[in-house]
Amino acid sequence: MPYLDSLMQKTKASGQQAPEAPPKDDEENEEKKILVEQYGDVRIYRQPGEPLYLYEIPSPHYKGEEKELINALMDIAIGVMTADAAVLQPEERRKKYFERIMDIIDQTPELKVPVNAKEFYANAVVRDMVGYGIIDPMTRDEWLEEIMVIGPNRPVYVYHRKYDIMKTNVMFYDDRDIRDLVDRIARGIGRRIDTQVPILDARLKDGTRVNATIPPISLDGSTLTLRKFRKDPMSIVDMINYGTISFEAAAFMWLATDGMGVRPANTLVAGGTASGKTTTLNILSSFIPNTERIISIEDTAELSLPLKHWIRFEVRPPSMEGTGEIDMNELVKNSLRMRPDRILVGEIRGAEGYTMFAAMNTGHSGCLGTVHSNSARETIVRLANPPISVPQIMLTSLNFILMQNRIHDRRKGMIRRITELAEVVPGDEGQIELQNLYEWDPVKDALVRTDAASAYLQLLQKYTGLDRKALQQEIDEREAVLRQLVKAGTNKLDAVCEATQNYIIKKRTRL
Repeated sequence: MPYLDSLMQKTKASGQQAPEAPPKDDEENEEKKILVEQYGDVRIYRQPGEPLYLYEIPSPHYKGEEKELINALMDIAIGVMTADAAVLQPEERRKKYFERIMDIIDQTPELKVPVNAKEFYANAVVRDMVGYGIIDPMTRDEWLEEIMVIGPNRPVYVYHRKYDIMKTNVMFYDDRDIRDLVDRIARGIGRRIDTQVPILDARLKDGTRVNATIPPISLDGSTLTLRKFRKDPMSIVDMINYGTISFEAAAFMWLATDGMGVRPANTLVAGGTASGKTTTLNILSSFIPNTERIISIEDTAELSLPLKHWIRFEVRPPSMEGTGEIDMNELVKNSLRMRPDRILVGEIRGAEGYTMFAAMNTGHSGCLGTVHSNSARETIVRLANPPISVPQIMLTSLNFILMQNRIHDRRKGMIRRITELAEVVPGDEGQIELQNLYEWDPVKDALVRTDAASAYLQLLQKYTGLDRKALQQEIDEREAVLRQLVKAGTNKLDAVCEATQNYIIKKRTRL
């Protein structure tokens, strides 16, 4: 193999030994660690005096000849791997690459890979070529929501669905390794990141959201943040079980989103970063009847709906030449020409908000979206001011603001809660008022109904011909359906959606 000549000079693989295990904490620190939970190769510890839990996985530190040998195997594999392997599904691709690299090791004895370390090196190469290098095991842990690389010689952090943010035992020792991983991710999705464009914000093929930065804008080295999404999206049953929303409020929002087939509510889910806005939007959207045509517009596609007539749009960033950008506002405008029954906007930040409210004011009811804010009142202020700039008179088309927050509870740790279900009530001369129908009680950790009478239910009375008592009975019946699903342990989104859709079909058949 002629291509080995230069590689062999770099690897100096003669006398290669099996890789050393990563350095362990000293015995004193090991004794202080308290094992809290373990699953697979993951171990979670609590350390006295440390505010964060510790997330540990086997994490070898490749250096010197070990790293050179891995790089040499990778260069050989790139030269001989066929193009058809790249189109395989991820797990099949891992298997194919592993088998091929094992063949390369067997066919190139001059590399002198120790017999007892063949699989180790093959796995290391696969992780670098197909996966995410030393953080690859984390990307396959379904308990993790976020993986945060904050620079070289600093621990990687993760956000765990059960234990919140945690420090890990994984560390990149060279910024070049972080940069190589970021470059590979960017190339895989046809994007670039360099000193001219030092930020990467994109979605991977598996739905993972990636944000990366490199110097000079990140002063302490390259960073990488991966936000993973559940393969099994959350349902309204999960939200109830987690205490995020009450049965009654969930039934009310089901009624409002469905609109009894005549007048669905326009609703915004508001909250801070990582408060769960997109998850709640996804759950509300699953209440839309399957007979309707849905168009979603997102900056980065995150919604996952078990509905049939759904068209997904995602913004397109500028090309490397700075041309070809398609923004949210252009997509919202385009969606209005497609006869949509529902328009979903993943995050309202600018001119698309005005366009969406214009649609609401011209007969497009049942619009749903998210917006960053800290309260229902602040949401109205944000909508009315630049860069969104929705005129006050148009804001009256909004029915509800569902306020969601991530809260640190001293008893339960980090929790996500619906803290307000605020209703927008048109006032005199186009002014608007807000009234809370439900408010979160932090002492009881419960979403409690207020005494306010819903203006939306009064509107439904007009369009359905039902009186207030009949509408309350409808909410009670839907609450009973949700209670039955919780009791039966039915929490998969597909199954919950099927149950709610069947309820609507039967109800309309009886009518």
